[in-house]
Amino acid sequence: MYIAATLILLFLAVTFIQSGYDKIMDWNGNVGWLKGHFAETFLKNQVPAALLVILLLEVISGVLCVVGSIQILTDSGRNYAFYGAVFSCITLILLLLGQRVAKDYDGARTIAIYFIPAVMAVNWLS
Repeated sequence: MYIAATLILLFLAVTFIQSGYDKIMDWNGNVGWLKGHFAETFLKNQVPAALLVILLLEVISGVLCVVGSIQILTDSGRNYAFYGAVFSCITLILLLLGQRVAKDYDGARTIAIYFIPAVMAVNWLS
């Protein structure tokens, strides 16, 4: 059984599902804040579209991580778990890119902390 990977998947699921929920419940607030965050970048006119892409990736990542955890716990494979970990890494890379473009290096550092266990899960599940 993949106990450590399952714990990481649950961690990622909580992270992304909560983040997606927040984006849905306060879309306008998030767009407004992010427009200021990216005001001096090439993304300044792309904020709603970029936020939608991130929202979709977060929801897909979170759902795959939940389904993958269930799949592991019921001993019926680990395909969804693997794809959940991979999608989580892709989502985090795009979030990191945004933080670096905005020159928010503290935010980028925080995302790197999330990336480490996500990559560990990919490794353990591959």
